[in-house]
Amino acid sequence: MKALNKETAVKVVRPERIIQFGEGNFLRCFVDWIISNMNEKTDFNSSVVVVQPIDKGMIDMINAQDGLYHVNLQGLEKGEVINSYRLIDVISRCLNPYTEYQSYLSLAEQPEMRFVISNTTEAGIAFDPACRLEDTPPSSYPAKLTQLLYHRYKFFNGAMDKGLIIFPCELIFLNGHKLKETIYQYIELWNLGEEFKTWFEQACGVYATLVDRIVPGFPRKTINEIKEHLGYDDNLVVQGEAFHLWVIEAPESVAAEFPANKAGLNVLFVPSEKPYHERKVTLLNGTHTILSPITYLSGIDIVRDACKDEVIGKYIRKAMYEELMQTLNLPEDELKAFAASVLERFENPFVDHQVTSIMLNAFPKFTARDLPSVKEYLSRKGELPYGIVLGLAALIVYYKGGKRADGAEIVPNDAPEIVEYVKNAWTLSDPHAVAEKVLAADFVWEENLNNIPGLTDMVADMLKGIEEKGMYEMVKEYVK
Repeated sequence: MKALNKETAVKVVRPERIIQFGEGNFLRCFVDWIISNMNEKTDFNSSVVVVQPIDKGMIDMINAQDGLYHVNLQGLEKGEVINSYRLIDVISRCLNPYTEYQSYLSLAEQPEMRFVISNTTEAGIAFDPACRLEDTPPSSYPAKLTQLLYHRYKFFNGAMDKGLIIFPCELIFLNGHKLKETIYQYIELWNLGEEFKTWFEQACGVYATLVDRIVPGFPRKTINEIKEHLGYDDNLVVQGEAFHLWVIEAPESVAAEFPANKAGLNVLFVPSEKPYHERKVTLLNGTHTILSPITYLSGIDIVRDACKDEVIGKYIRKAMYEELMQTLNLPEDELKAFAASVLERFENPFVDHQVTSIMLNAFPKFTARDLPSVKEYLSRKGELPYGIVLGLAALIVYYKGGKRADGAEIVPNDAPEIVEYVKNAWTLSDPHAVAEKVLAADFVWEENLNNIPGLTDMVADMLKGIEEKGMYEMVKEYVK
């Protein structure tokens, strides 16, 4: 079997135009895969310099393969089973700023550099006042970026055509806004001056983005078979689902420089990320949160099997299309197309997604993902959304613990105070008292949900029904 490097595989040399903070599975399976497609299908013609954001990482492995690796995409796409491989050749080199500081800083001196892309985890975009301009390098990502931008500003004497376009991919709502605010904090802390601040504001752009692709990562269980299939000893294979979406809150002028649409990619440049964030949280995450306890209490463990079940599958579709979707503000055809892609992701034949894993910290998840839909549906329709509330009732039953009908142990996994509170509520005498007690937990919901008209009575009736008839029968009544 051949080693994978530029001697054994074709690697095109392209101009270094992108600095990428982060070398992990997600960026390599998502952003670098997108850039690979753009290079192939448009005149983008760009390569990526990867900067390791912390002192320890995997850039040595990537450099050993000359930046080459394969992306294996698996899933359903418009009903077709996808199991594809693509050789990614966009990474020109990787740098560790902790051991190669001058090489890292000199990236700012390259005139063709145009983009900065990052994924430094949710905690990566944070202000650390201990960081100094003189650090080699500073510890936080925004401090590193500010240092790099300031060096570029000085090196090119404030030239307005040498600004950078910055796309953070951290999983934070309005991540670009947060990153920009943090850079301003460093400009002030380090006294970098009004002229640099003006250059940053006018020559550079920091844009909020929403990224969406499930990336399981390195396929340890099947790597030997994959290597045999590829004919390369690739130790950097990364697996991801076929679906991808990148929403970027930026003007058309930025889209013209980053022509993902010309490559047929699901990359949207929009005036506001917010409605797309709400769409994802509601239709993907919100559906996950309510289907999971209902599915588990019905004796089904895998999301895909739930979708294929005659009764639970109908519940998922009905709650998604007739309730959750009705609370959103995008055009109906866009929402239906996204919902169809969500269902295909749920039915991915390559992923055994355990519903119990989705129920980790399920009460806070319901608060963030589904409670807004309960209120919005009530406001728009004048009634409560039965299917979403049924998911809430199922959660309350699941958190009771004990065993389900087939004897499987029910083990809620949430903050101990939440689990204990719900179990204590179940010591009360009747379902209405249980519902009232749980819905009053403002430390969970950030309000008293008994104040939502009709909710207490509906949840109480559902708790009684689940206890007497069973979860599956309750769902049957909803979907008939």
